Amino acid sequence: MTRIVVVGSINMDLVTLAPRFVAPGETLTGERFLTIPGGKGANQAVAAARLGAQVAMVGNVGDDAFGQQLYDGLKAEGIDVTHVARVDGVGSGTASITVAGGENQIVVVPAANGQVTPAQVEAARDVIRCADALLVQLEIPLDAVDATLRIAEEEGVPVILNPAPAQRLPVDWLRRVRFLTPNQHELAAVLGDDGDTDFRELMRRAPCPVVLTRGEDGAWFRDGDEAPRHQAGFTVDAVDSTGAGDTFNAALAVYLAQGLDVAVRGACAAAAIKVSRLGAQPGMPRADEVTAFLETHR
Repeated sequence: MTRIVVVGSINMDLVTLAPRFVAPGETLTGERFLTIPGGKGANQAVAAARLGAQVAMVGNVGDDAFGQQLYDGLKAEGIDVTHVARVDGVGSGTASITVAGGENQIVVVPAANGQVTPAQVEAARDVIRCADALLVQLEIPLDAVDATLRIAEEEGVPVILNPAPAQRLPVDWLRRVRFLTPNQHELAAVLGDDGDTDFRELMRRAPCPVVLTRGEDGAWFRDGDEAPRHQAGFTVDAVDSTGAGDTFNAALAVYLAQGLDVAVRGACAAAAIKVSRLGAQPGMPRADEVTAFLETHR
């Protein structure tokens, strides 16, 4: 069984379904409201667990009612929560999400996620040492991300870094990762580009292998010095894109041992299934669903 460690955020998603996105100063009547466990870190952990991996989560929840729900939800998915801390006097992270026409707008409040520390990651070193891959994102403090990259490098564990929210990153970070997994906007931000450069040229400039997601167009990937290759996306009826990127990252980590081409195809399939369903974690597929999907989508 593939062993995955995820270091990252744990949020409660406050989801409003609306006929369209609201304009500044406008009040709009929504269609439905949901509270759904989320956060890029927790999403990737749940997605990896559903795809059959043995998963451990490193992160924080608050001492509010959301914190208990989030902690219990991770445990219910079979995820090791030994290194998920409950922070006293602080609320859990939240993401206010509006979904309209299959797209989303998101405002994140980090709260307890903002108190993940390098010491907390260090305390998980023994778990990280045993992992086949480590997933990390940028919804926790950057010193904790830096510690994660350093510890994984010291222990010889390959890291998949999902650079979201987008920002410029140190070159030495990029050289430590096995794969960087941005979308086009995120890759431009990571490299300090103005955004006008073709994404394939940006991929060539990156000092590390890149797997770049492009929504309906699927993904482009480059490992080493070869030219970027393309995996076409799968056509589905889009319902909610929330969590699609997290599903992609988790699937990439789970399938990577089968080869990069296989992993990227599997990741595109898993993300397509997610997009066809409402909610980040509720819409994430299980391994048999991805297998069945790929058998009918050649």
